[in-house]
Amino acid sequence: MDKHIAIVGGGPAGLMAAEVISGAGYPVTIYEGMPTVGRKLLMAGKSGLNLTHAEVMGDFFSRFGAARERLEPVLSAFDNEAVRSWAAGLGSETFVGSSGRVFPQAMKASPLLRAWLERLAEHRVAIRTRHRWAGFEGDTLVFETPEGEVRDTFDAVVLALGGASWPKLGSDAAWVAWLEALGVSVIPFRPANCGFDVDWSAHFIERFAGAPVKAVAVGANRGEFVVSRHGVEGSLVYGQSAALRDGLEAGPTALVPDLAPDRSAKRLERDLARQPAKASFSSRLRKGAGLDGVKAGLVRELTSEAVRADPAALVGAIKALAVPLIRTRPIDEAISVAGGVGWDEVDARLMLKKLPGVFVAGEMLDWEAPTGGYLLSACLATGRVAGQGLLDHLRA
Repeated sequence: MDKHIAIVGGGPAGLMAAEVISGAGYPVTIYEGMPTVGRKLLMAGKSGLNLTHAEVMGDFFSRFGAARERLEPVLSAFDNEAVRSWAAGLGSETFVGSSGRVFPQAMKASPLLRAWLERLAEHRVAIRTRHRWAGFEGDTLVFETPEGEVRDTFDAVVLALGGASWPKLGSDAAWVAWLEALGVSVIPFRPANCGFDVDWSAHFIERFAGAPVKAVAVGANRGEFVVSRHGVEGSLVYGQSAALRDGLEAGPTALVPDLAPDRSAKRLERDLARQPAKASFSSRLRKGAGLDGVKAGLVRELTSEAVRADPAALVGAIKALAVPLIRTRPIDEAISVAGGVGWDEVDARLMLKKLPGVFVAGEMLDWEAPTGGYLLSACLATGRVAGQGLLDHLRA
């Protein structure tokens, strides 16, 4: 076929788009700014590649918040079972962990990525690394390379350049200015699945920085978070980060964990009241509430002497300890982002309305989701829909 198809970005969304298009017999060239493709995928796989989540799709869709309506048909076209079947086709059988998260049996990303690249090579997909996209000149793509500027024309293109987190791996959002210059509306990026700054005392930082706060709850969610030198981070914080971030934009906001979720307030008040008046505060917490270490340190750090002396008030603090947040951590530390190309800018095939023949996939689009397999699953699904949309456009 004499069409020239370009995929700009060699992450999961771009690779999936290339697989769909090349599988239909079209020649495809992937342009990647970094020395190798799939770098963020490999980074994600260092602690176990979480491909998707095994929950029922109705619950799965709900994890995408405001973007659910637009993403639901996209995710339905490549759902969690389809992701598992696809991985199995690449020789990576999967299993469901105790939390419902889906991982390859090998856990790592590298075997899957190697098999994926071999499949693309069989489809004669060309990969040009160290080609950093520098925008459009008419129907021409401009790239910066170590050998100088390169220009290439195309019949259709999929842009899959990522968001604004992990700039060291290539997702630096440099593309925003180029699309905005062409009239495409891009919602400003904000950190998602991120940590937050807290004004800890120097003494608390010295004693507890790096300590995990285990077996706690925030609302209906149980898990743990970590005290850092800057504030708080970790899975339980990331799961609440969208609401906390949005809350901070409106005014003062706090993370409010229950430090003793398995003990009722009534029991805690009774057991604390039984402690000898002369006992130290640490002893009262340990014997009356089962709190010591970093949990006891948090209570001492964030409550007044009056609260600590009043069993009822102390119980209130233990069951709902307000950790005042100052700001999100910088976006380049975030696991993912909110923001991106607005949904009104693309059609159902993910083609830019202002740039016919140009499609957008992955984290370039305005959506966010918690960790747990949702991020990668949506990148794969949007890449697949963009690839199929491009084929439909060429055949029209």
